[in-house]
Amino acid sequence: MTQSNWKIGLPLALTTAFMWAMLPIALKGLLDDITATTATWYRFVGAAVLAGGYYGWSRQLNLRQLFGRALLPFTLLAVAGLLTNYLTYATGLNHITAGAAQIVIQLAPLMLLISSVLWLGEHFSPRQWLGVMMVTIGLPLFFNQRLPELVSGANREYLIGLGFIVVAAVGWAIYGFYQKKILSRAYPQDLLVLIYLTGTLCFLPMADPLSVAGLDWLGWALLIFLTANTLIAYGAFSKALANWEASRVSATLALVPLLTLALSALIGAVWPDYIEVEPLNWISWLGAAAVVCGSLFAAIGRGR
Repeated sequence: MTQSNWKIGLPLALTTAFMWAMLPIALKGLLDDITATTATWYRFVGAAVLAGGYYGWSRQLNLRQLFGRALLPFTLLAVAGLLTNYLTYATGLNHITAGAAQIVIQLAPLMLLISSVLWLGEHFSPRQWLGVMMVTIGLPLFFNQRLPELVSGANREYLIGLGFIVVAAVGWAIYGFYQKKILSRAYPQDLLVLIYLTGTLCFLPMADPLSVAGLDWLGWALLIFLTANTLIAYGAFSKALANWEASRVSATLALVPLLTLALSALIGAVWPDYIEVEPLNWISWLGAAAVVCGSLFAAIGRGR
């Protein structure tokens, strides 16, 4: 059983939240110059080289145990889930704004929680059901200005983007669920390095590595940041789960969409030509708050 230590788990979860809040903003600025698959491949290459080299050199790597009879099914599902998340999230950002992507991807921790209820025998409290209801109501409120064109199908590109982000949320929930099972028998770095190596091999045929030759200084800075983001965010997330309850980690990560919206608005005001900012009115902000609060209620459950 995982020993709970909030003094370790909370800072790690907050680090993950900030990194994930910045992720779509940085990635959105890069997708004008290279494809989503190429950006994803470089993220995996950098992470595989740095993390694999470090843990291999320090002899903290034992990939063999992930392929044992007990862990192999969980390993395959966790790897497939996170690879799906990476690729579909980056692809979805081609069609929608960073703020909208972060609101929709908030379904991921909620799906992780629901899967724990369905398959791990946990029970929903009235507060958690209230949280699910708030998320359900908050999503259409957030997209209130786009609802007419979404319902009519007039904006197919935006609908396609939303679909990709929903698939990304499902992939992340699958990864999070099976990673929790794996961490009871293996170390976090083993699974992460395996994912980085698998992603490097799987996405290479679809990537265009030479396209980065045309990047300017900003493009290179964004690409380096995204690689560091991959290492820091998922490393911190894995260690947070190993030191803190999954419900508390999920509650902390519920802050991610508000951080992204605030950072997007700030960058949009200072640098209008960098990325498109989601049009927001007071109903949209109310919806965003409902999604975040609903995620918090659902994650915290019976605790404080």
